[in-house]
Amino acid sequence: MDCITEIRSYIEKNFSDKRKVHTEGVRQTAMKLAELYGVDPHKAEIAALFHDMYRGVSENSLNYYVKHLGMDKKYINNANLAHGKIAAIIMERDFDVDDKDIVNAVSYHTTGRAGMSTLEKIIYIADAVEPGRVYPGVEEIRRMAFEDLDMACLMSMKSTENFVKSAGKFLDPDTVLAREYLENIINNK
Repeated sequence: MDCITEIRSYIEKNFSDKRKVHTEGVRQTAMKLAELYGVDPHKAEIAALFHDMYRGVSENSLNYYVKHLGMDKKYINNANLAHGKIAAIIMERDFDVDDKDIVNAVSYHTTGRAGMSTLEKIIYIADAVEPGRVYPGVEEIRRMAFEDLDMACLMSMKSTENFVKSAGKFLDPDTVLAREYLENIINNK
Protein backbone atom coordinates (compact mmCIF):
# COMPACT_ATOMS: atom_id res chain seq x y z
CA MET A 1 0.00 0.00 0.00
CA ASP A 2 3.00 2.32 0.10
CA CYS A 3 2.55 3.62 -3.42
CA ILE A 4 2.97 7.34 -2.71
CA THR A 5 6.25 7.60 -4.64
CA GLU A 6 4.67 5.93 -7.67
CA ILE A 7 1.57 8.16 -7.44
CA ARG A 8 3.67 11.32 -7.10
CA SER A 9 5.72 10.31 -10.14
CA TYR A 10 2.53 9.84 -12.18
CA ILE A 11 1.20 13.23 -11.02
CA GLU A 12 4.45 14.98 -11.91
CA LYS A 13 4.46 13.54 -15.43
CA ASN A 14 0.75 13.72 -16.26
CA PHE A 15 -1.00 16.52 -14.36
CA SER A 16 -1.34 20.12 -15.48
CA ASP A 17 0.16 22.71 -13.15
CA LYS A 18 -3.35 23.70 -12.05
CA ARG A 19 -4.27 20.07 -11.22
CA LYS A 20 -0.97 19.63 -9.33
CA VAL A 21 -1.72 22.69 -7.17
CA HIS A 22 -5.27 21.47 -6.50
CA THR A 23 -4.10 17.97 -5.61
CA GLU A 24 -1.47 19.29 -3.22
CA GLY A 25 -4.10 21.52 -1.62
CA VAL A 26 -6.38 18.52 -1.14
CA ARG A 27 -3.46 16.48 0.26
CA GLN A 28 -2.51 19.14 2.81
CA THR A 29 -6.12 19.75 3.84
CA ALA A 30 -6.86 16.02 4.10
CA MET A 31 -3.81 15.39 6.27
CA LYS A 32 -4.76 18.21 8.68
CA LEU A 33 -8.31 16.88 8.89
CA ALA A 34 -7.05 13.30 9.35
CA GLU A 35 -4.98 14.39 12.32
CA LEU A 36 -7.91 16.34 13.78
CA TYR A 37 -10.42 13.50 13.35
CA GLY A 38 -8.14 10.56 14.26
CA VAL A 39 -7.69 9.03 10.80
CA ASP A 40 -4.44 7.50 9.56
CA PRO A 41 -2.72 10.39 7.73
CA HIS A 42 -0.96 7.95 5.39
CA LYS A 43 -4.32 6.66 4.16
CA ALA A 44 -5.58 10.23 3.79
CA GLU A 45 -2.49 11.14 1.78
CA ILE A 46 -2.87 8.22 -0.63
CA ALA A 47 -6.57 8.97 -1.21
CA ALA A 48 -5.95 12.70 -1.62
CA LEU A 49 -3.14 12.20 -4.12
CA PHE A 50 -5.18 9.69 -6.13
CA HIS A 51 -8.61 11.35 -6.02
CA ASP A 52 -8.26 13.27 -9.32
CA MET A 53 -5.96 10.83 -11.11
CA TYR A 54 -8.36 10.74 -14.08
CA ARG A 55 -9.81 14.25 -13.84
CA GLY A 56 -7.80 15.80 -16.65
CA VAL A 57 -8.36 12.88 -19.01
CA SER A 58 -10.36 13.48 -22.21
CA GLU A 59 -14.01 12.54 -22.26
CA ASN A 60 -13.34 9.99 -25.03
CA SER A 61 -10.73 8.28 -22.86
CA LEU A 62 -13.03 8.30 -19.85
CA ASN A 63 -15.81 6.80 -21.97
CA TYR A 64 -13.38 4.09 -23.08
CA TYR A 65 -12.61 3.27 -19.43
CA VAL A 66 -16.30 3.26 -18.53
CA LYS A 67 -17.05 0.74 -21.28
CA HIS A 68 -14.00 -1.47 -20.77
CA LEU A 69 -14.19 -1.51 -16.98
CA GLY A 70 -17.85 -2.54 -17.13
CA MET A 71 -19.13 0.58 -15.39
CA ASP A 72 -22.70 1.89 -15.37
CA LYS A 73 -23.71 3.80 -18.52
CA LYS A 74 -24.61 6.86 -16.42
CA TYR A 75 -20.87 7.62 -16.42
CA ILE A 76 -20.69 7.98 -20.22
CA ASN A 77 -20.04 11.64 -21.13
CA ASN A 78 -19.97 12.54 -17.44
CA ALA A 79 -16.39 13.34 -16.43
CA ASN A 80 -17.47 14.83 -13.10
CA LEU A 81 -18.85 11.49 -11.95
CA ALA A 82 -16.69 9.06 -13.92
CA HIS A 83 -13.19 10.23 -12.96
CA GLY A 84 -13.37 9.15 -9.30
CA LYS A 85 -14.93 5.79 -10.09
CA ILE A 86 -12.28 5.06 -12.70
CA ALA A 87 -9.49 6.17 -10.36
CA ALA A 88 -10.77 3.85 -7.63
CA ILE A 89 -10.78 0.85 -9.98
CA ILE A 90 -7.31 1.67 -11.35
CA MET A 91 -5.80 2.23 -7.90
CA GLU A 92 -6.85 -1.28 -6.93
CA ARG A 93 -5.86 -2.88 -10.21
CA ASP A 94 -2.63 -1.09 -11.10
CA PHE A 95 -1.36 0.40 -7.85
CA ASP A 96 -2.23 -2.56 -5.58
CA VAL A 97 -4.23 -0.45 -3.14
CA ASP A 98 -6.50 -2.97 -1.45
CA ASP A 99 -7.71 -0.89 1.48
CA LYS A 100 -11.46 -0.50 0.83
CA ASP A 101 -11.64 2.68 2.89
CA ILE A 102 -9.07 4.39 0.64
CA VAL A 103 -10.73 3.01 -2.50
CA ASN A 104 -14.16 4.24 -1.36
CA ALA A 105 -12.75 7.65 -0.43
CA VAL A 106 -11.53 8.05 -4.01
CA SER A 107 -14.63 6.51 -5.59
CA TYR A 108 -17.10 8.72 -3.70
CA HIS A 109 -15.11 11.96 -3.43
CA THR A 110 -17.47 13.84 -5.75
CA THR A 111 -20.82 12.39 -4.71
CA GLY A 112 -20.50 11.14 -1.17
CA ARG A 113 -22.63 8.17 -0.16
CA ALA A 114 -24.79 7.00 2.72
CA GLY A 115 -22.63 5.46 5.43
CA MET A 116 -19.45 7.34 4.56
CA SER A 117 -16.44 6.56 6.73
CA THR A 118 -14.52 9.38 8.37
CA LEU A 119 -11.79 9.04 5.71
CA GLU A 120 -14.41 9.30 2.95
CA LYS A 121 -15.80 12.46 4.53
CA ILE A 122 -12.31 13.91 4.85
CA ILE A 123 -11.47 13.39 1.18
CA TYR A 124 -14.89 14.62 0.09
CA ILE A 125 -14.61 17.85 2.08
CA ALA A 126 -10.87 18.38 1.45
CA ASP A 127 -11.63 18.36 -2.28
CA ALA A 128 -14.41 20.91 -1.74
CA VAL A 129 -12.51 23.32 0.54
CA GLU A 130 -8.81 23.09 -0.31
CA PRO A 131 -7.21 26.57 -0.28
CA GLY A 132 -7.53 27.07 -4.05
CA ARG A 133 -11.31 26.63 -4.08
CA VAL A 134 -13.28 29.83 -4.56
CA TYR A 135 -17.08 29.75 -4.73
CA PRO A 136 -19.98 31.26 -2.76
CA GLY A 137 -20.04 29.83 0.78
CA VAL A 138 -16.66 28.08 0.66
CA GLU A 139 -15.21 30.05 3.57
CA GLU A 140 -18.02 28.97 5.89
CA ILE A 141 -17.75 25.34 4.76
CA ARG A 142 -13.95 25.48 5.10
CA ARG A 143 -14.26 26.77 8.68
CA MET A 144 -16.89 24.15 9.52
CA ALA A 145 -14.65 21.35 8.22
CA PHE A 146 -12.39 21.92 11.22
CA GLU A 147 -15.29 22.14 13.70
CA ASP A 148 -17.87 19.54 12.62
CA LEU A 149 -17.01 17.20 9.75
CA ASP A 150 -20.57 15.94 9.27
CA MET A 151 -21.99 19.46 9.13
CA ALA A 152 -19.31 20.58 6.67
CA CYS A 153 -20.06 17.64 4.39
CA LEU A 154 -23.78 18.34 4.62
CA MET A 155 -23.27 22.02 3.79
CA SER A 156 -21.12 21.08 0.79
CA MET A 157 -23.62 18.49 -0.46
CA LYS A 158 -26.49 20.96 -0.24
CA SER A 159 -24.42 23.50 -2.16
CA THR A 160 -23.57 20.91 -4.81
CA GLU A 161 -27.17 19.76 -5.08
CA ASN A 162 -28.38 23.33 -5.58
CA PHE A 163 -25.70 24.02 -8.19
CA VAL A 164 -26.32 20.80 -10.15
CA LYS A 165 -30.10 21.25 -10.13
CA SER A 166 -29.89 24.89 -11.18
CA ALA A 167 -27.59 23.90 -14.05
CA GLY A 168 -30.07 21.21 -15.16
CA LYS A 169 -27.44 18.48 -14.86
CA PHE A 170 -27.69 14.88 -13.65
CA LEU A 171 -27.62 14.61 -9.86
CA ASP A 172 -26.18 11.29 -8.76
CA PRO A 173 -28.57 9.53 -6.35
CA ASP A 174 -25.58 8.81 -4.08
CA THR A 175 -25.44 12.53 -3.27
CA VAL A 176 -29.10 12.62 -2.27
CA LEU A 177 -28.68 9.51 -0.12
CA ALA A 178 -25.51 10.94 1.44
CA ARG A 179 -27.27 14.21 2.27
CA GLU A 180 -30.20 12.38 3.84
CA TYR A 181 -27.80 10.16 5.80
CA LEU A 182 -25.89 13.18 7.16
CA GLU A 183 -29.10 15.04 8.01
CA ASN A 184 -30.18 12.00 10.03
CA ILE A 185 -26.84 11.84 11.87
CA ILE A 186 -26.89 15.56 12.66
CA ASN A 187 -30.55 15.54 13.77
CA ASN A 188 -29.83 12.64 16.14
CA LYS A 189 -26.74 14.21 17.78
